[in-house]
Amino acid sequence: MGFLERIDKNIAKLEKRIEKEEARIANLEEKHEEKKITKAKLNIEKRKINDRIKAMKSRVQVLKGITVKEKQHQEEKAEEKEKKKEKKEKKKKKKKKKEE
Repeated sequence: MGFLERIDKNIAKLEKRIEKEEARIANLEEKHEEKKITKAKLNIEKRKINDRIKAMKSRVQVLKGITVKEKQHQEEKAEEKEKKKEKKEKKKKKKKKKEE
């Protein structure tokens, strides 16, 4: 498994976790509406969950930035490799011309 695949997998995991946390918030709000928990308890728990969501979203952004940079790096490597190959071919052609 390559580097980019691992990062994509981590992004998917984080996004799934974010959805679960958002579902937890909805669940807490339902409990509050049913008068099972107080408004203060709801706000405290909601703030904790929102902080976690914010942290996960920032991690996702960082990982997406890493994937973009890594893709650019791979493209640059491929271009460099191609240029070297072209230079080698030109040198071979010049050698053949000199020999003839």
